[in-house]
Amino acid sequence: MTNMVNKAQGFGLSLITKIAASDVLDQLKLRKFIEKSLYQGSKMSFKTLSQSQKVFKSNHKMTKQRLPSQQKSLFDLNLTEEQQMTCDAMDQFAAEVLYPLAHQADHDEKFPPALWQYATDLGLNYYALPEALGGVASEKNILSNILIAEHLAKGDFTLTAGLLSTFSVINAITQWGSESIQATYLSSFANELDIQATFAIQESTPAFNPYTLKTIATSSHGKYTLHGEKTLVILGETADLFLVNAELNGSPEVFLVKRDNTITAKKTSAMGLKAAETVTLKFEHSPAELLGDDDFNYSAFLDLGNLMWCAMAVGTCEAVKAYCIEYANERTAFGEPISHRQSVAFMIADMAIEIESMRMMILNAASLAEAGQPFHREAYLARLLCAEKSMKIGTDGVQILGGHGFTKEHPVERWYRDLRATAIIHSGLHA
Repeated sequence: MTNMVNKAQGFGLSLITKIAASDVLDQLKLRKFIEKSLYQGSKMSFKTLSQSQKVFKSNHKMTKQRLPSQQKSLFDLNLTEEQQMTCDAMDQFAAEVLYPLAHQADHDEKFPPALWQYATDLGLNYYALPEALGGVASEKNILSNILIAEHLAKGDFTLTAGLLSTFSVINAITQWGSESIQATYLSSFANELDIQATFAIQESTPAFNPYTLKTIATSSHGKYTLHGEKTLVILGETADLFLVNAELNGSPEVFLVKRDNTITAKKTSAMGLKAAETVTLKFEHSPAELLGDDDFNYSAFLDLGNLMWCAMAVGTCEAVKAYCIEYANERTAFGEPISHRQSVAFMIADMAIEIESMRMMILNAASLAEAGQPFHREAYLARLLCAEKSMKIGTDGVQILGGHGFTKEHPVERWYRDLRATAIIHSGLHA
C-alpha cells in the first residue's frame, strides 16, 4: 500500500511541475482550477501516506536491537564488549595511576619506576602478545591498540608514550617480524616482564623525512651493522632493545638492535615529553637484525605509529576539554561563571567538535588497516588534522585559564607542551 502511495505522490508532484511550466493553462484560463485540483490530490496522498506509517508504527514496536543477519552489513561505531571493557580499564588506570604521577614526573624529568609495576599489574603488554604466548592479541588488533592509547592518554600524554614504548615494539614484532625474530623475542617478552624496548626513528635534521635517512645499515655475510644518530628516543637510556630505521641499499628498513657498548646515549632536552627521558642515541657499527621479510611495508609501519600518536593526542585533548569545562563553571568573574561568556563557551564547543573530527579520522584509518585495506591516505590526513587541532586545543586550554594557564599550578601548560609532539615526532610507537 505504501509503495503505491509513494508512486502516486511522485507522479502528482511531477505532473504539477510540468503543468506549471505550460502556457496552455493561461490561454484556456484553467490554471487556478487545475492547480487547485492537483493540490488537493497531492494533499490526500500525503495524508494517506502519513496514516499508513502511523498504522505501521502502532503494529510494530521499534527497538534498538538489530537483526543478527544485519549486524555486519550496517555502519556501526559501537565498541565490542571486549573493547569497552578495555577502555573502561584504561580510563580507570589513567585516572587513578597516571594523572596523580604526571605532575611530579614532569617536574623531575624522570619516568616513575613504580609505574612499571603498575603496568605489569594491568597486564598491558599482554594486550600486544599473541594468544599462543598467553596474550590476548589476535592477528590484527589495531583498533583496540588505538583505543588503549587514547584512553591511557587521558591520564597523561608523556607517561602514556613511555608505557606504550615496549607495548608498541611487541606490536611491531607481532605484525611485521620474521619467524626467527618472533621466535626469539616474543617469548622473551612473555617470560621476562622487566624487558624494556623502544623506537629510534627520529633524526636531528631540519624537516625530518623518515624516507630519507642518514642512519646507514651495511650487510656483510648476512649480518647487519648500523651507523648513525637518532634523537628524541623515548626511555632510550634504559631500554634493552631498540627498533631502528636505517637506509639499506638505498631503501629504508627497520632493524632490531640490542643494547651494547657500541651504543651511547646523551640526554635530549625538549619542550615536552620531559618524563619520557628522551635521549639522542649514537650507533657505532652496532650489530642489528632485520625486522621483517619481503612482505614488510615500511610506509604502513610509519602510518600505524603516527596513528598511535594521534590517538594519544585525542585522549589528552579530552583531558584538556574536561578540565576547561570544570574550570569555566567554577571560575567566576563579575558575579557569574566565565562559562556564561560566549567567547569561552564557543572555544570549548570548538574543542569538542575538533576532538570528534580527529577521532573519526583516526578510527577510519585504523579500521581500514585492520581490514587489510590501503590506509596511507587516511592515516596521512588524520595526522595532518591531529597535528593542527591538538596544538590548537592545547593553546585554547591555556587561554581559557588565562594567567593560571601559564603556571604549573594547573596541568594545561604541561598538556600544551606535550601535545606539540604530535606534529613533530614521526612514528616512534606502533599500533
